[in-house]
Amino acid sequence: MITAGIPQCVPCRPAARLTKPRCQATPNTLEAPSSSSSSAQAAERVASGAAAGPRPAASSAPAGSWLRGQAGLRGISLGPGGILTSALVAEATGTNEAGAVADGYRPINRVAYQGAPGAYSEMAALKACPGWEPLPCEQFEVAFQALTQWMAERAALPVENSLGGSIHAVYDLLLRYRLHIVGEVSIDVRHCLLALPGVEKGAIKRVLSHPQALAQTDSYTRRMPGVVREAVDDTAGAAKLIAENGWRDAAAVASRRAGELYGLDVVEEDIQDMKDNVTRFVVLSRDPLVASDALTSGVPYKTSIVFSLQEGPGMLFKALSVFALRDIDMTKIESRPMRENPLILSDPSPSGGGTAQRSFNYLFYIDFMGSLAQPQAQNALRHLQEIAPFLRVLGSYPVGG
Repeated sequence: MITAGIPQCVPCRPAARLTKPRCQATPNTLEAPSSSSSSAQAAERVASGAAAGPRPAASSAPAGSWLRGQAGLRGISLGPGGILTSALVAEATGTNEAGAVADGYRPINRVAYQGAPGAYSEMAALKACPGWEPLPCEQFEVAFQALTQWMAERAALPVENSLGGSIHAVYDLLLRYRLHIVGEVSIDVRHCLLALPGVEKGAIKRVLSHPQALAQTDSYTRRMPGVVREAVDDTAGAAKLIAENGWRDAAAVASRRAGELYGLDVVEEDIQDMKDNVTRFVVLSRDPLVASDALTSGVPYKTSIVFSLQEGPGMLFKALSVFALRDIDMTKIESRPMRENPLILSDPSPSGGGTAQRSFNYLFYIDFMGSLAQPQAQNALRHLQEIAPFLRVLGSYPVGG
């Protein structure tokens, strides 16, 4: 089955472009609509391939009242440097489901990201959406929830790092939530060793950071005698912990911007083991980009898809051939076991005798150059649909830098 239209029709226009802001909201205050939609309604929207929630008509709500539900406005104040959590999302919306927005919606130029202010994800969000208000979220899924619940118009999430590989948690969430990739950006990761003012390198006994950042600076920190490495949720959060607690025996591995935000000094810069350290982020929206824009923009496009295959010899070869036969350049391919129905039972011999063998049932993620507006891409996906039980287009978007 295919769960995204291979453009026989033109997708809806996004609610807001990555261009000029159309309204401004009060900083650090989140307001979201209450929703009376049931689980069945939410499931119906997912099954039909609709975007996350209907597009409501705009009303004459006053500035700042950018979301209005049937029960009125519900405001949540994050406070200075606050981070959005799943509990705050539920409190603001009155539901844990991907509920619908009733009326009075006015788009707010806010981009959600995972981590504390000063995180590399914040840098990616600001690069993807210049001039927009960044919304820090506690976890990856909270950023998805914020976008689904109309608390943000975009979300910037990491999908792969040149050293650490793919971030599978984000790929899993792309399947769970009905959102669309509308852009991508890459961020050069330049780790710094941050500590409170006046702290010397020799006095540091603990180094805090995200597990991936600790792995990317493993050789450097091992050369620091007697130092214990401690994992926390994100790089900027490590800097924030040290600043709030006044730990003079601790240092954080984070960005220079995180040190500036939390009043920490840069003990040493560019401490990553590999200097070429790049993280790729995707920009998500509730609506896909208009396919026809790719034909007139003059910018190269990339399309991301995910699909499954039936068991049998040469099935993956047949799937990849639909692109090779049309001279379509693939830029990424990755397989991942299905979270649901992960195992396949098969006979060990053509005669069917013996004990059944078990093997993984995989999902395949592919990025290829081209837009859904191009006939060769459309034909390739129609061809792939003939042999793929499941196929979803995650997004077609301009190639980012």
